[in-house]
Amino acid sequence: MTQRDVVREGYDEIAETYDEERTAEGPERDIAEQFAADVTERIGGSGRLFDAGCGAGRPVLETLDESHDVVGLDISTRQLDNARQRVPDAGLTQGDLANLPFRSDTFDGIASYHAIIHVPKDEHAAVLDEFHRVLRPDGNLLVVMGDSAWEGENDDWLDADTRMAWSFFGKEKNRELVTDAGFEILDEWVLEDELGGTFAIFRATV
Repeated sequence: MTQRDVVREGYDEIAETYDEERTAEGPERDIAEQFAADVTERIGGSGRLFDAGCGAGRPVLETLDESHDVVGLDISTRQLDNARQRVPDAGLTQGDLANLPFRSDTFDGIASYHAIIHVPKDEHAAVLDEFHRVLRPDGNLLVVMGDSAWEGENDDWLDADTRMAWSFFGKEKNRELVTDAGFEILDEWVLEDELGGTFAIFRATV
């Protein structure tokens, strides 16, 4: 079974539990709200934003939906089912972050929380290249990546008897990957996640 299979099947199994554990409030939501406000200020009105790895829709998708045309993509069908209930007006599709089903120059902004960390780390550069490809000129990126390098699995994640896998680099390597993909980093944060671990958040522009 590949890492993608583990992640897809894991989130299908744990969708409801994960949604209950992932709160709608906190610093990550505050950063997403500021991100949406920054895009609004830049383009002067409603833009098209992409939640890459949207899960059940919070905190990012529902935040972006408040003032923008939003699209969400996730590998898990059960997560997407939950997202449709929470954000019914969003355009949702199942797909792979390393091979996005969108034309180039489609979005004004991309936010990706706790998604690239589930992709095999040797494909992280490809994911960031895809983000760059589908962003319009001067587009904005907000992405959660690793703060310290780690790779492994948990057979009982969230005490739900569910297997999950992660694979990511540390902050310095991640910063390099973001800039190598053609982005200029504007801000960085390091936050402890409510579900465990410490992660780096990069805000960048094309």
